[in-house]
Amino acid sequence: MNVTQDLSIISLISEASVLVQLVMTLLASLSLVSWYWIFRKWFQIRAARTKTNGFERDFWSGGDLNGLFQSAAAARHQSGGLERIFEAGYREFTKLRAKSHDHAATIDGARRAMRATYQREVDDLEAHLAFLASVGSVSPYIGLLGTVWGIMNAFRGLSNVSSATLAQVAPGIAEALVATAIGLFAAIPAVVAYNRFAHDIDRIGIRFESFIEEFSNILQRQLR
Repeated sequence: MNVTQDLSIISLISEASVLVQLVMTLLASLSLVSWYWIFRKWFQIRAARTKTNGFERDFWSGGDLNGLFQSAAAARHQSGGLERIFEAGYREFTKLRAKSHDHAATIDGARRAMRATYQREVDDLEAHLAFLASVGSVSPYIGLLGTVWGIMNAFRGLSNVSSATLAQVAPGIAEALVATAIGLFAAIPAVVAYNRFAHDIDRIGIRFESFIEEFSNILQRQLR
């Protein structure tokens, strides 16, 4: 086998030591799982943004609150996070208003219901972001472990020959560096996706919080 064949990617992976192959397999698995969650979170956040825009448009168009509430309650499993926040707040508001004449307690109860739903919605959006962050931070070090081990094996092999040449040492070092390359391939998309998704979720969360305060003011005016 000539040097060119030995330095092909497939040959380097297949002829690597067992530990290096295990590292490569682990990194490839982490990369596949992270890409799965990257696409899942991308679709989820895009859907959340679209549904939030649609509900804000309907809400601020001056529609009847009871009508919006009935629509949100009927399509609870298909509605967006902001719509579920509205539903929880308005449901609690109507329940407390019928039982108590304490306006402050009624508004406070509606706000607590909205805050609880808000937290659940944000937690759902943030689910599995920690996995992407872990892949982004750990993968380069896992790849480095394979690289160090591969280089150690390459130099140990040189101790058995009288004179070392580039052709003898190159395959061992190259297979070791493949582990680092796979580690970076797994880490970079995960880091980029994590930062982007965290930013998008923060913006959606701010819109949710703003709506809670604005809707609380609307409910307070209805009690006067």
